[in-house]
Amino acid sequence: MIPTIEQVIKCYNIISLTERMKTGRPGTETVANAVRGLKQVCTAAGIGLCEPISCLTRQRLDLALASFTGKGLTRLSAWSYVCQMRAVFARWCLPYYHDAGWDIPRLEMPSFRAKAPRYQRPCAETLARVKAWYGTLTGEHWFAATMMLEFAMRNGDVLRLTKDNFVEKKADSDADSDACTTRHYLSYTPHKTELSSGRRVFWPIHPAIWEKYEDYGGIDCLDVTDEIFNGLNRQLRAIGFRGHKGAYELRKICIDHVYQKFGAEMAVSLSGDDIKTISRYYADPAQPNFGAMRILDLL
Repeated sequence: MIPTIEQVIKCYNIISLTERMKTGRPGTETVANAVRGLKQVCTAAGIGLCEPISCLTRQRLDLALASFTGKGLTRLSAWSYVCQMRAVFARWCLPYYHDAGWDIPRLEMPSFRAKAPRYQRPCAETLARVKAWYGTLTGEHWFAATMMLEFAMRNGDVLRLTKDNFVEKKADSDADSDACTTRHYLSYTPHKTELSSGRRVFWPIHPAIWEKYEDYGGIDCLDVTDEIFNGLNRQLRAIGFRGHKGAYELRKICIDHVYQKFGAEMAVSLSGDDIKTISRYYADPAQPNFGAMRILDLL
């Protein structure tokens, strides 16, 4: 039996809960994005949810991509919808569909590729405007921007922060004395990579940042919401950044500067991503940050 698209969506929502209990994945955001992408593709291709899942052929996906781009979406945005819906056809789903007595055809992807452009470092004038803008922020806007600009956090991870993510440790300040100093660290696992690399970020908090954070009363007194990030997005677009995720440029600026100053390994430690991802999307290796030099002089 070949089910309808609507039946598959209902089943996918149910089996994702079962699978998450067993393995910890897929995440709720992944499930929501997959269903949203599937519905968007069907609408763009003129396919009703009551039609069989077998209607999602390569030719119909091509039609959806053409429809997306014809309505003004970028190639990357159009492709993202198709990529999101692939989760509904993931390998882990197939045994559940088989148990339901369904014959789910293999999803044949169109020959269409669109990658995000490599990161290009903003010019000095743009960075100066960002610095001046950041100096005007207060309250939740300051905190949200600081978590992205100083610690390269994603906005979703900022929204999930709790007291437990701010760690206090005693550190020896002088080997010849008994004195010690308290240092504070940000400690968290990025949600996006917790089920892949699982790399935990443990990064020192500058005393000036910690003092201002405490002056605001800490995380319990800072009500950061999606609307805060929407406001940051608008402000950064006004500065000159393109795209609807203007605030995300703060994360990129942070990682790129750590990459420039301390190298790829430190950028990995801060971001939670691998070097390949950093060097393409978050740092600009094509722009060296040192002056003219001769290798001969180093021999």
